[in-house]
Amino acid sequence: MSNWREEHAKANAAALARLTGRLPDQFPQAVLIHAKARRYVPSTLRAAVDSYWRAHPLRAERLARMLAARSGAPADWQWQLGESEAGLPATFRIPPAPYREKAYQRGPGFCCVCGQPVYRFGWHADLWQAGINTNATWHSACVTAWQFWNAPSGHTKLLRRLQGRRCRETNRRLLRTAEVDHLVPLFQVWRQHRDLGWPELLGYWGLPNLQVINREVHAAKCANEARDRRSLRAAAAVPA
Repeated sequence: MSNWREEHAKANAAALARLTGRLPDQFPQAVLIHAKARRYVPSTLRAAVDSYWRAHPLRAERLARMLAARSGAPADWQWQLGESEAGLPATFRIPPAPYREKAYQRGPGFCCVCGQPVYRFGWHADLWQAGINTNATWHSACVTAWQFWNAPSGHTKLLRRLQGRRCRETNRRLLRTAEVDHLVPLFQVWRQHRDLGWPELLGYWGLPNLQVINREVHAAKCANEARDRRSLRAAAAVPA
């Protein structure tokens, strides 16, 4: 065991030396502090940036929505579903992202999620006055945000903690089987809110529209939503 600890300490010391040896004059201190505190210190600055955002998914998704607000949607863009080859989402469960669509891609050096320029290390601001990074098409933060929006259940522990481990629907203690739920279901977003401006739409995939509720409560909520969907389809099928 002692040999393993010694080897681990040596590996971390070597990684830290490589990391700090490449450190530019300007570098986000929060990222550096996080990297040094990790059990396994990343050996590259880009890995340190990626690690920081993975550890702070809520910061990443808020930042991604803020950056998207700077870009705004292209003038003639509309949220629609289609073929993945065209960059269109195949289902309404995938967040709308105009700059992922081939018709609106801004090319190398611009993030395909928010549309803003990408700089060194996948950062969202040019701290180094080096211009855009033409080898990148994602911000590191936007990668984490995209993963969070598409799979929020992977962050159940974090969301449980934010809610004080209480079920949002019943205010009872959250059980181990509690599940992540969208307050406004995504099918309803597609049916009733698809004309909302972008990136306001992204809020339905982000923290403002997420909650953790106990499994039986979630099952009952889903059953009610399914009944409402059937009623809407039946009403639409009735001839005028």
